[in-house]
Amino acid sequence: MTLRVIVVVLILANLISAIGVVHARYRHRQLFVELSRLEKGRDELNIEFSRLQLEQATWAESNRVDQIARTRLGMKTPEPADIVVVRP
Repeated sequence: MTLRVIVVVLILANLISAIGVVHARYRHRQLFVELSRLEKGRDELNIEFSRLQLEQATWAESNRVDQIARTRLGMKTPEPADIVVVRP
């Protein structure tokens, strides 16, 4: 009788262990898919960030700022006589 109980306990332990392995593999696959999705999103954000940095550098070029100041705002370089030096 005791041998039969031990065998049943071992079979149950084996089944529980097998179910645990299946669950762990399933969870691993889920996490791997999520990791892949997040890495893809990270890569897309890095590309967008690089694009925005390039755009910012383009908009901030001194030649462009000078051109807009002259054409849209009507600004010009002051004449030497118009420059006043303020000292403390």
